[in-house]
This record gives sequence, C-alpha cells and structure tokens, in this order.
Amino acid sequence: QVQLVESGGGLVQAGGSLRLSCAASGRFSEYNAGWFRQVSGKEREFVAAIKWYGSSTNYTDSVKGRFTISRDNAKNTMYLQMNGLKPEDAAVYYCAAGGLGSRKEEYRYWGQGTRVTVSS
Repeated sequence: QVQLVESGGGLVQAGGSLRLSCAASGRFSEYNAGWFRQVSGKEREFVAAIKWYGSSTNYTDSVKGRFTISRDNAKNTMYLQMNGLKPEDAAVYYCAAGGLGSRKEEYRYWGQGTRVTVSS
C-alpha cells in the first residue's frame, strides 16, 4: 500500500514558478509515478511521469521545457518543478503511483491533490 500527499500548490503570477512535492509512504520507490492535473468539469490529464529508478521521464507536450519531474527515493518524495507558468496551467495537481505512462486508468495510488492558480 502507498499513500501520497501533495503540497506546494498556491497562487502565482503568469511566468512564475512553483515546486510541487508528493510525499509518499510505503514502497513508493518500487513504483513508477506521475503527475496529473484536472480542471473542474474536465477530464484529469497527464502531465509527467517518471520511472521508479528516476532517470526516465516523459511529459505532455504543453509542459515540455517548462516542467521537470524528479524523485528522491531515499526521501520517498517526488517533485514537479513548474517554471514559466501560464494561466492554462491552473488546475488541481495530483500525484499518482503504480502506473505506467500517461494513462490515468493504470495508476493504482493517488493523492488528494493540490491546487495551482495562475493569475494573468
């Protein structure tokens, strides 16, 4: 069993940065993991994913070059560094584990979400 708790969301101006953290319990280091985001009334969408060993990552096209996913398995924590934030990045961000790639249906464990608001 893995439990996930996100933090680091908040209000930021367009062009600014935030770093989201996902603190995990359990055998998180054994699982691939990812970040998703959801705007009210829309489907939860893939943002980024990272393999359990950390050196393989992938991103949705809209965040490539601006967001960086990373993890520290010794701390059981995953991060999402978000730079150059745009109003369209505003959403509730969720961390997830136990899946592979961009399909949310494949992820077994989810956090409760942290809200990111971007002012223009």
